Amino acid sequence: MADRKRDWGVWLLALYLVTLGISHGVRRIHRAPFEPRAESRQIDVQTVAGDERSAGETRLVYTDRGPRDDPSAPVIVMLHGSPGSKEVFDGVTPLLTETHRILAVDLPGFGESAAWVPDYSIAAHAEYVGQLLDRLDIPRAHLVGFSMGGGVALEFYDERPRQVESLVLISAIGVQELELFGRYDLNHAVHGAQLSAIWMAQEGLPHMGLLDGVFLGRPYARNFYDTDQRPLREILERFEPPLLVLHGRNDFLVLPEAAEEHHRIVPQSELVMTDSDHFMVFREPAETAGELRRWFDRVAIGEAPHRADATASRLAAAARPWDPASAPPFIGAALLIALSLIVLATFVQEDLACIATGLMIAQGRVGWLAGGLACFLGIFLGDLLLFFAGRWLGRAAVRRAPLRWFIRDEQIDISSRWFELKGPMVIFVSRFIPGTRLPTYFTAGVLKTRFLWFATYFFMAVAIWTPLLVFCAVLLGERAMFWFEGLRRWLLPGTALLGLWMFIVVRVVVPLFSWRGRRMWRGRWLRWTHWEFWPPWLFYPPVILYLVYLGVRYRGPLLFTSTNPAMPASGFVAESKWQILQGLSDAGASIAKTGWIPAGGEAHERSAIVATFMQANSLDYPVILKPDAGQRGSGVAVIRSDDEVQSYFETMTSAALVQEFIEGHEFGVFYYRRPGDETGQIFSITDKTIPEVIGDGVHTVEQLILRDSRAVALADRYLAAQAKRLSQVLHDGERLPLVQLGTHCRGAIFRDGRSLGGEELTREIDRISKTYDGFYFGRYDVIVPDAAALSSGTGIRVIELNGVTSEATHIYDPRISVFEAWRTLFEQWRLAFEIGAANREAGVKPASIGQLIRLALDYRAHSRSHSGVN
Repeated sequence: MADRKRDWGVWLLALYLVTLGISHGVRRIHRAPFEPRAESRQIDVQTVAGDERSAGETRLVYTDRGPRDDPSAPVIVMLHGSPGSKEVFDGVTPLLTETHRILAVDLPGFGESAAWVPDYSIAAHAEYVGQLLDRLDIPRAHLVGFSMGGGVALEFYDERPRQVESLVLISAIGVQELELFGRYDLNHAVHGAQLSAIWMAQEGLPHMGLLDGVFLGRPYARNFYDTDQRPLREILERFEPPLLVLHGRNDFLVLPEAAEEHHRIVPQSELVMTDSDHFMVFREPAETAGELRRWFDRVAIGEAPHRADATASRLAAAARPWDPASAPPFIGAALLIALSLIVLATFVQEDLACIATGLMIAQGRVGWLAGGLACFLGIFLGDLLLFFAGRWLGRAAVRRAPLRWFIRDEQIDISSRWFELKGPMVIFVSRFIPGTRLPTYFTAGVLKTRFLWFATYFFMAVAIWTPLLVFCAVLLGERAMFWFEGLRRWLLPGTALLGLWMFIVVRVVVPLFSWRGRRMWRGRWLRWTHWEFWPPWLFYPPVILYLVYLGVRYRGPLLFTSTNPAMPASGFVAESKWQILQGLSDAGASIAKTGWIPAGGEAHERSAIVATFMQANSLDYPVILKPDAGQRGSGVAVIRSDDEVQSYFETMTSAALVQEFIEGHEFGVFYYRRPGDETGQIFSITDKTIPEVIGDGVHTVEQLILRDSRAVALADRYLAAQAKRLSQVLHDGERLPLVQLGTHCRGAIFRDGRSLGGEELTREIDRISKTYDGFYFGRYDVIVPDAAALSSGTGIRVIELNGVTSEATHIYDPRISVFEAWRTLFEQWRLAFEIGAANREAGVKPASIGQLIRLALDYRAHSRSHSGVN
């Protein structure tokens, strides 16, 4: 059932990806050509990116109405808001063109101007407007800025003060303190979340172009995200020309108090408050045009004052600093929008959102209950989203590379049980440590844990944390933001140091207070001080350097791939164990009975092949199942029932072998023969012993493993292998094998068995080897009744033959030093190159780099198909 669900998931994902690709193709092919309106005009201006103009060009569209041929006619530049276009002024413009030349501009990203530019900020838009006036040779103009266009007009003045005759702000933005939450960082976070949602909808949904060009599209979101309103207060405070502030008392998008603040800090300004709302410019065009006519007439006759004409009382009022207590409370639709934005802001930066909400509560803009609930709801929903992200994405991620190389299902199960035991403490601690919540809650979702259980603790943690943070912000006021900024500045190094300290405490200090912890540390010490347990990256560099030397000496870095012509690349990787055993088939009863199971097919079909093989060879359980192209014992299992066969093939889909289970003792016999020699030689013999613990009727299996002087070094491996029996107490004298297979990476004990060699063994291995034409170098894994039988060359049953990458595994005997091990491997590889060189002289070509890469990729594909088999 789980496999069927995964298959449906794969098909749905494939369908989504295909549909999304078609949608992107349709959008690209059917992108509508630009067709301007009859009255529109177009120029190409230099593209603006940040503070500079780039080499590219951007289409700028505008209308030019009124007495264009009269150089004495005053010019008015109309700047729309976001989202919007020059058409918002269509009702106002005709009422002014009799005496004024009207330029209405589509700012880039809107209307008929270019939709895609690198910078959508009001500062960039002001630069585009400046280029337009330069191209039209207009030295001075009146500016009318509606909504976001007011910010564009102010930025234009900041860059070109001499070109501004006067300015009219209609329902316009301005000071940052009265925009949304009153803080740039929080507003920026909200706009970032909005932009992300719009981008994901337009690019991640297969809409076939239906969402392109929507009113609240990406240019609108980018305009707000790219814009920084913090400089606008300073620009207003030093604004010199005449200024008219025209605003509606019922404006809930830009608060009337913002207009009053603009009027206060510009002492020469005139404030006109109407009974309209934010959209007076196109809902009430006649009234708006009337106010504009009156204003421009006053400017023309010199009645509109400049800053130098302001009264002393207005100058004194303008000099007073901003009082946060003067910010109005949110009510009605404005309150609903503010609370919704608080919820949204917590998804981006929950601590900052709580602090900003606390400041708004302290200022009287939001009530205690409303603000606290908005923060609580946003944080709780965000925690659940993190949990479900881990549940839906994380579990799938750990089943795929690269995570599955490091995380096994049993590790997840162990962590899940630990998390359920320690979860409440982890959740509460992470709630109070910045930077730890995302990984903690995502991990909670990845692990196989109960949703309602975690949701309850999420709820409790948020219910404690949120009111506490909001209350502190109310109590501390602006100092809370100052401290928060300091915390953010030191958050990364502080979190790193805290994480390092917690790691040391949890992984080093705490375990030392228990016997189990001290024994586990003993095992880690042994793994680092005994080279037998070293990781490959630590042990093999000298061997790799020697291989480079041999490649230079023998004039062929891949010459070793000619050592065994009978095997692909001499058995370097991905060689078929079945084909090798077939090559040895003339050796008769010396080769273990083995059957081949092709890749693919249903589990029950492959199980039937095993049953047929067992019946044909008069075998009973146990049998061995292993991948045809396995390496270092991966995927090999001792199977003891029909159910285990079925279970094995539910996770393993590559080609496999079924092999008789042979009682006896396993040895590794490394053999080589130079081409042209009549007899070969035994290079290495490894005595493989399955580790075991012996019960005493007192201690559990776990305690016996940890008490053993050698087993403790591989305690992690043995404890995982015996996970179901760890608490069992063995009878006195009862023996328990810790692993089933004689592979060193699984924990088997290897001893130097070279003393068991002799003429009889060499003669028998030579006989077997010569039945496989083209084989000269490799290691046999054999099972014999006992060591004496091996020495006499009798009763040998070959279960596997490995090629050129075989190792003389006797080196893993604890009595052998790392230097002797390196010398042995040097000699082994020298022989491989020597035999390869002789075969090259006989016409055998070494494999190419491309062939080795293909073999490695093929092996990787096979290893993925049996990665779940242990």
